[in-house]
Amino acid sequence: MSRLPPRLLAGAAALGLALTLVYGTAGAAAESAVHAPAAIVTAPSTAHSETAIFAGGCFWGVQGVFQHVKGVKSAVSGFTGGAGGTAHYERVSDGDTGHAESVRVVFDPTQVSYADLLRVYFSVITDPTQLNAQGPDTGPQYRSALFPTSEAQRKVAAAYIDQLRKAGLWKKPIVTRIERAQPFYPAEAYHQDYLTLHPDSGYIRYNDLPKVAALKQLYPQLWREKPVLVNATRS
Repeated sequence: MSRLPPRLLAGAAALGLALTLVYGTAGAAAESAVHAPAAIVTAPSTAHSETAIFAGGCFWGVQGVFQHVKGVKSAVSGFTGGAGGTAHYERVSDGDTGHAESVRVVFDPTQVSYADLLRVYFSVITDPTQLNAQGPDTGPQYRSALFPTSEAQRKVAAAYIDQLRKAGLWKKPIVTRIERAQPFYPAEAYHQDYLTLHPDSGYIRYNDLPKVAALKQLYPQLWREKPVLVNATRS
């Protein structure tokens, strides 16, 4: 079952109530955090800005977690994997555009490495064993996928997935894909900073806030209390 289309809801309060009724306490069974090991293969950088794109289910949670990571300059929800003409929430929700709900993360690699971001991603953001689904959301638009923006990132991602497979942290096979980098299209304004702006939403409470809490607990050295928001005026 996917999130209810926003056109069916009167507003944020209705969204929270409706989703609570839909998911109930079963939503508390959101993906359990896994304390993944530090990456063996890394790519040290002296640059002060680098971009990475992650897809791991609903972008509300992916964005919300990365916004609390030290060294992240921005985290924007959007779509990647398909054409620009179909990069709209209602269209992507059909599941046949090739797009994945994704987040473009701009970070300072002198403060947080791409390998660190991968560790956070696999530990608390995505269940890498779910194919074309994450938690209550189903369809290829919710796939677990990485879109490296450089050859160095691709090598680090491939090596880390291989490392995790050998570690045997999950009972099922890892199906997270490494896909070719494609244009990223920011999502509609109402999707940006959604976790921070709607913490009482039933969906956020049961599926995404536990991920933020897990980040703080597992990786306090990467934790930033104040999130870096798209709309800084609301920070």
